[in-house]
Amino acid sequence: MDRTRRAHSAALCVIAPTQRYFGNAPWSDDGRDFSVATHARDLARFVNALSHDRVTLVGWSYGAAVCLATAAEQPASVQRLILYEPAIVSFVTAPLEAQAAATDRQDMTAEARRRVGQGDLPGAVRTFMDGVNDQEHAFDSLPTTVQQIMLENGRTLPLLFAAPQPILSCQDLGRLAHTRLVVLQGDSTRTFYKVAAKWATACVPGATLITVPDARHLMPVEDQERFTDLILDLLNRTR
Repeated sequence: MDRTRRAHSAALCVIAPTQRYFGNAPWSDDGRDFSVATHARDLARFVNALSHDRVTLVGWSYGAAVCLATAAEQPASVQRLILYEPAIVSFVTAPLEAQAAATDRQDMTAEARRRVGQGDLPGAVRTFMDGVNDQEHAFDSLPTTVQQIMLENGRTLPLLFAAPQPILSCQDLGRLAHTRLVVLQGDSTRTFYKVAAKWATACVPGATLITVPDARHLMPVEDQERFTDLILDLLNRTR
């Protein structure tokens, strides 16, 4: 993790780490270790190095998958999980829903994968964001600063598409019985994320699934103020 941002309030200390391969720092290798498993191990080490007894992990999309894998591996270290549309479906046990999610993932990434193969990383970023949001010109409508960050991280897309799919079972998630899990999904999100949110919640005893009105997958960066208020409200309510 090459950069960490901290924000303090009277009640919260928020730490936002930049994980391996993300950000603009040079890589120490060719990216061969890029995976949910790698980032989950890195995050677990980071959490264990903190002085806090148990932490709250908040994640979105790929980051939410990393948080989920970290908590499943070290449930004693994680008190709460608040996840917006985790990008992982390995724990889905219903064959038809698992197939529907896999097909939808292929559909939403196909054009971005094609552009990666052509070496067009900026074009891949744009079409990938349009795909995950299931909406044309979704990338173009994002704030300029968000677009810039996404384009800077475009070099991770080939790694993401080539990375092994995480193996996290419903039984693995059952270890989180003593972790408060809240999963959020947009009401207009696509099938892949709906299946992921539904099953992440179903596999964890006592978990809560919340549907956010007028929201898609990019809601955390499309409407940052609304998303921040939503997370703060959940943190206060689940304290």
